Amino acid sequence: MFNFFVEDNSRTGNSYYIEGADFNHIKNVVRMHVGDTILVSENGMSHLCEIRSLEGETCVAEIIEENFQNTDLSVEIHLFQALPKGDKMEFIIQKTVELGVDKIHPVEMKRCVVKLDDKKKKSKVQRWQSISESAAKQSKRCKIPEIGDVLSFKLAMEKAKEMDLFLVPYESERGMVSTKEALAEIKSGMKIGIIIGPEGGFEDSEVETAIEIGGKVVSLGSRILRTETAAMTAVGMCMLHVEMNVEE
Repeated sequence: MFNFFVEDNSRTGNSYYIEGADFNHIKNVVRMHVGDTILVSENGMSHLCEIRSLEGETCVAEIIEENFQNTDLSVEIHLFQALPKGDKMEFIIQKTVELGVDKIHPVEMKRCVVKLDDKKKKSKVQRWQSISESAAKQSKRCKIPEIGDVLSFKLAMEKAKEMDLFLVPYESERGMVSTKEALAEIKSGMKIGIIIGPEGGFEDSEVETAIEIGGKVVSLGSRILRTETAAMTAVGMCMLHVEMNVEE
């Protein structure tokens, strides 16, 4: 079933009025018809709707079941991702959105190879946001995770202070005891931050700073992971723990 995200003003009474690119996708790309069902997501809730009209430039979809499904986690996961090389960021965004991340903060760290000027940062964030939206639609998310502005490490640490639990996966951490202990702290409604270093890894001073603000150093296993693999693994560990052990 196809999923479409709409703004508050798209709803009148018990129906949504879908226009623009989404209307074109419904009518001309996937060639849906009156009577077909779709998911319409608004303000973190997904409703089951039936297409009632496809006239002019508007799709009218009537709600047949409110709050049909909730695919989001009972916690809020923020990924602080060091800027990687090439198009790895697009891959990281796609996969971690599928896994349940709520916001991604791109971070400039000392060992990042990529250096972006202000113009590039803006265009990259716009592109990354479109990747997030596509992944949210594909994975039937109830909301589109936000891609934040590119942050300096210092600013990232200020935002990290807002987290209820801040995880620092680090290759020098041996054994999974610390990981189990950290995951056991997770409770419904928490804000959980995860910081992932660049291809060259964290500088020791960056790890020390993260610990000073309350970060918990954890392991992702005994193997050395690429930055994109580490991001998926860390978010996946949290997702699995929450789905299995944390009550709504």
